[in-house]
Amino acid sequence: MVKVEYHQAVSCPLKDIQFSFFQMVYVIAGKGFLKINDNISSYSKGSLILLTPNDQHNLEIIENTDLLLVKFSERYVKNYKWNSINSMECLLYGASFLSGCILQNKPDVVLVNSIVDSLLHGLNYPDLYQEELTFNYVNALIVIAARNISKMRAEHITSNSDKRAIDIINYIQGNIHDPALLKVSAISEKFGFSQTYLGSYFKKQCGETIQQYISNYKMRLIEHRVLFSDMRVNEIVTEFGFSDESHLNKFFKKRHHMSLTEFKKMKSPKAMV
Repeated sequence: MVKVEYHQAVSCPLKDIQFSFFQMVYVIAGKGFLKINDNISSYSKGSLILLTPNDQHNLEIIENTDLLLVKFSERYVKNYKWNSINSMECLLYGASFLSGCILQNKPDVVLVNSIVDSLLHGLNYPDLYQEELTFNYVNALIVIAARNISKMRAEHITSNSDKRAIDIINYIQGNIHDPALLKVSAISEKFGFSQTYLGSYFKKQCGETIQQYISNYKMRLIEHRVLFSDMRVNEIVTEFGFSDESHLNKFFKKRHHMSLTEFKKMKSPKAMV
């Protein structure tokens, strides 16, 4: 599912609503403040904001605001063939700790402006093959968003993190569905570290053990599967390499003290309208 919409707003059209899809919000004109979950940041003309599933968001509009909304589903991100980008979904979910404009890579500003102009033109003057063009424009925005998030994420690990730590994290995210490749022995061999040194190195660079990072990251993806997809429990078991449903539920209950079914009933957001 991909949908592009243009909005003119003098007050926040959506307040304290959670969605089951991603939204990229581009500010064509206006200024104000955006609250995503518990974070507040300003927005202005040219801001590109990514809202991930489960975010709560409000706009406090100071000047009349024109917005381009680009909506796309988790399934679209997961199923599209992204060529060399192995963890597109992971990068987008990684935006959940960010707030405000994600467009930090200056050369991308010109690209995004051009894409937004093309999407607006398509909305106002639809022509032959418009749907195919829209998909390509949206895909370009997703890749640009992922590139900027990746660079921002690298700066938020710790002040002492280096490129090797980022490479290890990218490796973990890209292989999160294969338990064999997530063993310390496999990661150590991949990056030429001893197992002992890998453990101390990763904790120093990232502030948590490598097993904690793998567990936390896997849990975050499973939570999104439970809340925002139609996957069955046995499908999640297969995707993440658990031995059976009991193994998955034990892993999940250790964190949430409830089953996947109970978690979904309690946390599930309103359906997309």
